[in-house]
Amino acid sequence: MKARYFATLLASAALFSVPALAQQSGKDVYSKVCATCHATGLAGAPRYGNAADWNARAGGGVGRFYQSALQGTAKGMPAKGGHMTLSDGEVKGAVDYMLAAVKDGLKLGKAEEAAPAKAETKPEPKPEPKKAEAKPAPTPAPAPAPAQQSPVAASAPAAIAAAAAAAPSGGDVNAFNRMLKPAGKRNLPPPEDGIHDPTVDGTHALQPPLAAFGTLPKSFAGNRVNWVEALDKNKISPRADRQDPNAVPVVMDLNVVREVKGSMPDVVYPHKQHTEWLDCSNCHPAIFNPQKGSNVISMAAILLGEKCGVCHGKVAFPVSECRLCHSKKKEMPAATAQGK
Repeated sequence: MKARYFATLLASAALFSVPALAQQSGKDVYSKVCATCHATGLAGAPRYGNAADWNARAGGGVGRFYQSALQGTAKGMPAKGGHMTLSDGEVKGAVDYMLAAVKDGLKLGKAEEAAPAKAETKPEPKPEPKKAEAKPAPTPAPAPAPAQQSPVAASAPAAIAAAAAAAPSGGDVNAFNRMLKPAGKRNLPPPEDGIHDPTVDGTHALQPPLAAFGTLPKSFAGNRVNWVEALDKNKISPRADRQDPNAVPVVMDLNVVREVKGSMPDVVYPHKQHTEWLDCSNCHPAIFNPQKGSNVISMAAILLGEKCGVCHGKVAFPVSECRLCHSKKKEMPAATAQGK
C-alpha cells in the first residue's frame, strides 16, 4: 500500500511540477524561495528593503551577490537557496529584485560603481596633400562600446526579460531534495556536498559527516541518522543560542493534527521535537502563519520545497517516509448492518 501511495504521490508531483519549469520573475522567486530567510533576516540573511544589511556585504559588488546566491555561502546559505530546479537567470533575477528595493541606499564596491570605460575615439587623420588622383583611404570609425546597465538600476520588465532569456539549468528536476540522493552520494565531505564553499580553507577543515555520525543512532531515511533518538539519548546537545552556551531552549509540547482526505492517516506535527532544535522564529511567520486555518499545505507544495519542504528533503528526513508524518490513524466509522 505504501509503495503504491508513494508512486501515486510522485506521479501527482510531476503534474504539479510542470509550471515550475517555466522561467519565473525575480519577484516570484523571491516570494516563493528567498523570502523564507530574507524577509525576516533568518540566520543572519540580509533583509529585504534594509540597505544597511546589504551594504555590509556590498564590497564585492553585484557579482559577489550573484556568486553567493548561485553557489551558496559558508555561513549556511545553500546554493540557489536549496532550490536547484531554479535556473541561473531566475536566481539572478531574484537578486536584482532584492537589490532594486535598496538601490537608493546601496553602496556597491568601486568595481561595480565605476561606469563602463568608453572606447577611446581617435580623430580621423587628415589626408596629406597629394596628387589630385590620389584619394586618402577613409579610416573606419571605431565601433561604439556596448551599452552596459547596472543590474540594480535595471527595471523590473528588463529583469524579467533577462530571466526568461536564460537557459534553464540541467540536471535532475528533483535535485533540490538532497535527502533523496542515492546512498553513495549521501553524507559527502563538506567540499563536495554542494552546500559549503569549496574555495574556503575552513570548509576543508570541517569533519566529514560519515566520521561525525558514526556513533549516532541509525535511521533508514535521509542521511541515515535518527536525530530525535540521538537527542533523547543525549548523544547530541543542540545549543539554544549561538553565543550563550548556557541558554535554555523554549520547548513547546504541543501536537497539531491536520486531517487529510482519503485513507491515509492524519498528519501529526509535534512541536516538542521541533522546538528542541529550533526557535519559533525559524518557522513563524515567514513559513507558517501562526493562526489556525490560515496555512494551505499540500504534498505538491512540499515536494517543490515550500512549507514543510523548506527543511524536509534538505536538512530533515525526506517525504518518502510517509508514516513519520502521517502517524495518526483515522477512526473509521463502524460498518452499518445491511438488510437483505
